Amino acid sequence: MHDFFQRHVLPHLGLKVFSLALSVALWAVLTREPVAEVAIDAPIEFQHMPDNLEIDSEHIPTAQVRVRGPERLITRLRPAEIHVQVDLAGAKPGERTFDLSAQQVREPRDLEIVQVVPSQLQLSFDARETRTIEVRPRVTGKFASGLRIGQVLATPAVITVSGPHSRVVSIDAASTDPIDASGVTSSQTFSTHVYIPDPLIQVVHPAPIHVTVIMTKVAGVSGGD
Repeated sequence: MHDFFQRHVLPHLGLKVFSLALSVALWAVLTREPVAEVAIDAPIEFQHMPDNLEIDSEHIPTAQVRVRGPERLITRLRPAEIHVQVDLAGAKPGERTFDLSAQQVREPRDLEIVQVVPSQLQLSFDARETRTIEVRPRVTGKFASGLRIGQVLATPAVITVSGPHSRVVSIDAASTDPIDASGVTSSQTFSTHVYIPDPLIQVVHPAPIHVTVIMTKVAGVSGGD
């Protein structure tokens, strides 16, 4: 055994070690799994929202997340698996800027977050306000000669809305979708919905609004064709 070692192993030992290392490196290169990268648009999830606080920002962007990893995983990656999370604990009324980095992204194992765009997110907060406001129906139409709208009744006559304080206190009524009362000669009830143009104000208990249009005769005008 000793003679075998001296005869076959020791001669050109350095060259043999180098050849072995080169073979191992070449094998690693040839068998290494390809790496791929993809950009995914992910929604921003808000966690630990303080009670009685509202986000007073109309436009909240999605985040573009660049993900890198083994090609077999990247090709099977679904956008729903990427979550950008922002912790709102401690937020107060006013503006606040949040950093968006790899630490805020929840992703499958064996994947690397390369970049998050935008890198920051600025939000405005306001105290939550709840208020009862009047319902004002919008009625249009062409009516027979001698008739006009005498009364318009909405049921319910008021609704409860909620949203950022500064927005809620700035409105005093909610209008309905337009109601075409053409052809009504006495009274008729229509079913419609309220509309609030501010997207951050919501109706607490959405429900159809029943609007009754009551016609009356115009004094001194006779009906007829």
